[in-house]
Amino acid sequence: MTTTALLSCAGRPVGRYTYLPAPGGRPYLHPVTTLGGTPVTEEHPADHLHHLGTSVAVPDVAGHNFWGGRTFVRDQGPTALDNHGVQRHLGWKLRDPDGFVEELSWEADDTELLREHRTVAAAELSDTAWALDFSFSLTNRGSSDLSIGSPATNGRPGAGYGGFFWRAPKEPAAPAVFSGLGDGEEAVHGRAADWVAMSGDGWTLVFAGATAETRQDPWFVRTTEYPGVGSSLAAAHRLPVPAGATVVRRVVTVIADGRLDRAAAAAYVRRAVTA
Repeated sequence: MTTTALLSCAGRPVGRYTYLPAPGGRPYLHPVTTLGGTPVTEEHPADHLHHLGTSVAVPDVAGHNFWGGRTFVRDQGPTALDNHGVQRHLGWKLRDPDGFVEELSWEADDTELLREHRTVAAAELSDTAWALDFSFSLTNRGSSDLSIGSPATNGRPGAGYGGFFWRAPKEPAAPAVFSGLGDGEEAVHGRAADWVAMSGDGWTLVFAGATAETRQDPWFVRTTEYPGVGSSLAAAHRLPVPAGATVVRRVVTVIADGRLDRAAAAAYVRRAVTA
């Protein structure tokens, strides 16, 4: 059964949340739009069919793939493996027009690896911008320790992706990307920063870590190959999740009409994170 939730802000629809209980499935937001109605997410793009709008995707949880597509194997490269897990929707704790609270089970081989508590909320920032507040906690409810990895920890330099991930629309021209530290993909990819902005044709997204631990995660950024921004739970080393432990992250994203400059992006982040 397909599970959906509609997200509104300032009385306008800004997102659709969908869960498809298929092998390798995970819930995701798509389409997400600006207040003016411009789409800022993409679903199943031809270049990466497993990219699903805005979601939490991790390529290696105790050897299981919760990202989709092929798995990077050390000394072998990207390999098609029968190791895909599913993020199973367990139920809603709250479901309102401007947000929801959800419980999920991360399962592989009929075993629950992690239990997730997810909170998503929309808040108006101005007539042309709103904020998506997305937090998730992953708890190891089993009796054995496990860890989270990435292609980088498995031997592929620079590919530390895994965690919150946003796939933006692919347009004829690559989007601009910048942070408080510099401009361009090389300046922001793989670096920790308070926020990272991506601007396309008539839209800007500004991603901000909203907790101390989240701000320590480097950003994973792509512009030329495809437009996407995400966090890196395991950028250089595997992230241990001992039995009974919980990993918590919170990312607030500003979704704005038009192209913001650095000063405007930073100002919106200050408002969004403290709202």
